[in-house]
Amino acid sequence: MDDPYATVAVRNPNGRQGLFAVRISYKNANGFTMTETYDEVSVPAKSKAKVRVAVASAGPVDEIARCEVNPRAAAVR
Repeated sequence: MDDPYATVAVRNPNGRQGLFAVRISYKNANGFTMTETYDEVSVPAKSKAKVRVAVASAGPVDEIARCEVNPRAAAVR
């Protein structure tokens, strides 16, 4: 609880490196979206990368029951 975070893996099936947008929704036990966070991760061609996103900005951390990640990260560039 001192340093809460979510870890997201992003896979790049393309033939060149890309920068991808990662959006995470934090939900309470009732399924209500408390907040969302956004981060970008650079992923090498035909590879995957993990990004660690701080949850502290998501409000009362002890109320988070789960997080949901958009299954398709949008390419930023």
